[in-house]
Amino acid sequence: MNVVRIIGIEGLPIIKAGDNLAELICNAAENQSTPIQNGDILVVTHVVVSRAEGKVVDLDKVAPSEFAKTIAEQYKKDPALVEAVLRESKGIRRMSDGKLITETKHGFVCANSGVDKSNVPGERNVALLPEDPDHSAMEIRREIRRLTDCDVAVVVSDTHGRPLREGEINIAIGVAGISPIKDRRGEKDLFGYVLRVKRTAIADELASAAELVIGQADEGIPVAIIRGYNYPESEDAKATDLVRPKEQDLFR
Repeated sequence: MNVVRIIGIEGLPIIKAGDNLAELICNAAENQSTPIQNGDILVVTHVVVSRAEGKVVDLDKVAPSEFAKTIAEQYKKDPALVEAVLRESKGIRRMSDGKLITETKHGFVCANSGVDKSNVPGERNVALLPEDPDHSAMEIRREIRRLTDCDVAVVVSDTHGRPLREGEINIAIGVAGISPIKDRRGEKDLFGYVLRVKRTAIADELASAAELVIGQADEGIPVAIIRGYNYPESEDAKATDLVRPKEQDLFR
C-alpha cells in the first residue's frame, strides 16, 4: 500500500534577510523528530524564500510613476503598491473590478505580480517573488544535501487564483530535483485504452497538497515535508515548464 505523508515543519523563527533557510528547516525538522530523509519533497512558501533573499520592499520608499498613480486612482489601490507590481511585471493582462492581473518577469500570469503582504513583518513591507525561484529551490536542495547527506526535491510555492474556478490554491513557481510534469502518455488505463492526453502537473499538486498543513494564518508553518511519493527526478527541469505557451492558450 502506497502511503504519502504531509508533515508541517513547526518551530521556524521569523525568517530574515541573509538567514540560511535550509539550515533552519533541517534544524526545525530534527527538533520535531521528523528529520529530513532521502526522497523527501520539501515545499517551501515563496514568502520565506523571498525574506531570506532580501526580496522585501518598504512601500514608503517606493516612488510611484504617473501611470501607477492613474491605475491606483481608478481601482482605489495604494499607488506605491501598484508601482511595485508594475516593476515586477513584463505586461498587464487584465485590469477589472479592482484587480490587476499581470505577467511576471518569470512568465507567470497572476494577481499583482505575486507581490504579497501576507506573513511579511512591517506594516508597509511586501514580499516580491524570488528573482529566480528555480535557482532558489536548487540552492535550498544543495544546502540540505550538504547538511544531511540526503537527496531531496524542493518546490517553491505561491498561492494563485484560477480563471475558471473560485478559491485559491498553492502552485509551484520553483522546482529542483523533480520534474514538474509527469508524462503518462502511452500508459494504459483500467480498461486497456492507451492514454494520449495525460500530463499531470505533479509539482502543482504537491504544492497544493502541502497547503493543507502550511499557510495557516495562526500557526506559522511555511514549510512542509511530503514523504512517500515516488516522484520523477530531474536535474534541469524548471517551474516555467508548467506555463502553457501563448499559442496554445485558449483563455487569454
